Amino acid sequence: MRLRSVLATLTAGLTAATCLTAAGPAAAGAPAAAAATAAGTPPRNACSPSVSIDGFSDVLDKTTYEGTYVGNFSALAVDRNGKLAALSDRSSLFTLDPKTFQPRSVVALADENKAALDSEGLVVERDGTRLVSSEGEPTVRRYGRDGAILTRLPVPEYLRVAPAGRAAANQTFEALTLFPGGHTLLAGMEGSLSGDTPGIVRFQTWHRHGSKDFRLAAQYGYRTDTGLGVVETAATPDGRLLVLERGFTPGVGNTVRLYAADLRRAMDTSGVENLTGQNEVRLVRKTLLADLVNCPTLGATAKQPQPNPLLDNIEAMTVTGHRHGRLKVLLASDDNQNAVQTTRFYFLRVRL
Repeated sequence: MRLRSVLATLTAGLTAATCLTAAGPAAAGAPAAAAATAAGTPPRNACSPSVSIDGFSDVLDKTTYEGTYVGNFSALAVDRNGKLAALSDRSSLFTLDPKTFQPRSVVALADENKAALDSEGLVVERDGTRLVSSEGEPTVRRYGRDGAILTRLPVPEYLRVAPAGRAAANQTFEALTLFPGGHTLLAGMEGSLSGDTPGIVRFQTWHRHGSKDFRLAAQYGYRTDTGLGVVETAATPDGRLLVLERGFTPGVGNTVRLYAADLRRAMDTSGVENLTGQNEVRLVRKTLLADLVNCPTLGATAKQPQPNPLLDNIEAMTVTGHRHGRLKVLLASDDNQNAVQTTRFYFLRVRL
């Protein structure tokens, strides 16, 4: 199915899911939001002048499917058949119905030694191949729809977890996205390398050669907000990035911010040993789209302290539709299989 048709199918399904499962007054009419934006005033249910929220859904919170816990979501992607692929960081890859979010299948993923992954990033290619990043090593592997490993992409040694490299544990390939055209893949490090200034993280890219071979390409530096890490990226139709930054403060809750980022004038940092912020390196430019603490609560409740009860441990994101510079974006939270956290989906409209 063509990408436009897939997005149209999924968008229609997600709209239905919002109406069926959102808690409280969660749905904002698209025509009203578009008219408000065109008039130069914040759209209904605005989080900022650029972002509004149409609703949320907790329908999958603390559920199981065929004996597998449904949750721990770290990544989302639009599948070629219009369904939603949802990746758990416990090595499970779900197919979800776009209308109800109910699981339709689950595949167990593993490494070459049949060991579980810390699976964090997901891309579904046009032929159905799954690209999955694991932050334990880190790695990026290509899987078939049945979960069989096809190939493994090369990774620079210094991006590996210490002592093999300079990365900290659980701070590597948290984000994964494929740019329009399918030729450039990007993985985002969640945290900084040893020797780099804290808060400056690296985005590694690969270029496709032929239909299956990805080779290492340029690398870029990106500065996060203080105390936050990069948990997801999503390429936009115009070649920019949406970047999701997230942090957690005990007793306070989560901070989640959405940025637009532009790599076009950033410098290739693959040959720069230490990104100190003082060397003459042009980092990726970013523009704040919304701090999600400013979204309306929509009647949401939280099981632990949050600055906005709508917030949770959000770390999955995918673009489900676009028209005239306006994107439909779906987010999901990772509940860590924790009683005081929630598996929650968020329906955003983003204007670039």
